[in-house]
Amino acid sequence: MLRLRTTKLNLPGLQLKLIGAFVALFVFGQVFQYVLLTSALATLATQMPEDGLRLLDELGPLVISNVLWTMCAILPLTLAIGLLVTHRLAGPIWRLSRYLEEVIGGKRPPDCKLRRGDELHDLCALINAATAPVRRAPANPTADSTPMEIQAPLPAVEKPVESQRAG
Repeated sequence: MLRLRTTKLNLPGLQLKLIGAFVALFVFGQVFQYVLLTSALATLATQMPEDGLRLLDELGPLVISNVLWTMCAILPLTLAIGLLVTHRLAGPIWRLSRYLEEVIGGKRPPDCKLRRGDELHDLCALINAATAPVRRAPANPTADSTPMEIQAPLPAVEKPVESQRAG
């Protein structure tokens, strides 16, 4: 069954920072485009035998209007793609946080699952493996036990080999 998104921004702080970075990079690209295009056209205008000065006079408004049209056309697309990309990252982070809160709270939820297309599936599997002993341990009603008491050793998890990177 397809689960539809019920909140627009799961982690608004993170998502807005990432989208802001996308927009800042886009604006920087437009400023860079303005500088390069103006420089190239000014060089061309000085080499023209006729009407080079007229081109130089028209150059500023011409290039600015082109950059503004580009921004108007591409900025909404940048925002939309930024929102989609951040949902694939922030959504799983939010889901994994809620899942871990359930486990810490003493609940025994089934394995955590992420939507197809989301990022962090490997982290989800690792969290499932790490919490499995706690979630599958028999309930111990004694007063001195805590919900986070681990009854069995955690399964072995492959670690990246640091010595290969150092050597």
